[in-house]
Amino acid sequence: MNLSRRDLLALSGVALAGTTLRPSAARAQSPKRGGTMTIRGWDPPLFDPMLQTAYRVQIPNTFTHSRLVKHKAGAAVTPATFAIEGDLAESWSQPNETTYVFKLRRGVRWHPKPPVNGRELTAEDVRYSIERFLTVKGNPMAYMLGAVDRVEAVDRYTVKLVLKEPFSWLLDVLANPMSVAIVARECVEKFGDLRRAESVVGTGPWMLDSYRPNVGITFVRNPQYFVPGLPYIDRIEYLVDEDNASRMAAFLAASTTWAGSFREASIGPTGCRSRTRSSTSDPISGRRSFRATWRRTSPCVPISPRSRTSGCGKPSRSRSTGRE
Repeated sequence: MNLSRRDLLALSGVALAGTTLRPSAARAQSPKRGGTMTIRGWDPPLFDPMLQTAYRVQIPNTFTHSRLVKHKAGAAVTPATFAIEGDLAESWSQPNETTYVFKLRRGVRWHPKPPVNGRELTAEDVRYSIERFLTVKGNPMAYMLGAVDRVEAVDRYTVKLVLKEPFSWLLDVLANPMSVAIVARECVEKFGDLRRAESVVGTGPWMLDSYRPNVGITFVRNPQYFVPGLPYIDRIEYLVDEDNASRMAAFLAASTTWAGSFREASIGPTGCRSRTRSSTSDPISGRRSFRATWRRTSPCVPISPRSRTSGCGKPSRSRSTGRE
C-alpha cells in the first residue's frame, strides 16, 4: 500500500475516534451508595492546612474541609479549563474591581464532633478562616492572598472581600486546594492550633474517624454533608505506603482503589463494590472519567498575571527552549 504520512494520520484519527468516543454503557450506570475506598498515601507530619504546602498534609484535609469555591471536576469538564463553581459559596458577585461578595449556602453544618458539635457554618467562620490564613505565624501560602485588604461578615450568610488593588486571580486562588480551607475557631481555641488529628473538624464530605501514626487514616461519610445524598462512598482507608513501587503494585493487583489524590479526583467505581483499573469516577458526584486516571483536577494556579512562576512556586518553562 502506498500510504502517505497524511493518510496514516487520518486513519489513526478515525481509529482513535472509534475506540475512545464511542458511548459507553458504564457512563449510564447509576451510582450506588456504600463501600470502602482504599488509598495508598503518606503519613502527615501535622494536620493544619495553613502551615504546610506538602501534599502529605493537604491531601487528607481535602476529604474533610470545604472552601468558598472549587474547580469543577468530572468527565464533562473540558481538560485544562479549570472552571470554577461554588463550594460553600452559593453565588458571588463583583460590584467593582476591588470588591467580591459571596453568598453562603444556608444550612451547612460542621461535622457532628466536639468542640463544634454540628453547629451551622456562618459568614463569621469564613471571615475568621481567611484572617487566620493571612496572619497565622508560619503560613508559607499567605502571599497568595496578599492582595486582600480586609474581610467582612456582612450578615450571617454574606462575606465581603475588599482588595488593596485589582487581582484577577482571586477566585482561582480561593479554589486552589492549598489555599483557604474553612476551619472552626472552636478547634483552634481548644487545641491551641490545628496540628493534631483531634482538631480535624470541617464541613467536607468525610470525617476523620481515626489516625494511626505511620499506619493510616480512616475517614467516614459525613451524614450532614450539605449536598443531599452525597458522598456515595461510606468509608475511606488512607493507608500509609511511601514506596512508589509498592503503591503501584498494590494498585495493579487491585488491592487498593487509588494511589493518593485530591478529593475531586478520588478514584472509585460506583460504591467501590468492584474495582477496575480502566475507569475512574468522582466519589462525590458519581461522574465517571475514562481518560484522566492519574491527572490531578485542581491546578496550581498562577498567582499574578505578571508573575513568571506558577502557583506551585516553580519557574515556568520557556516554550522555545524548555529550560527552567
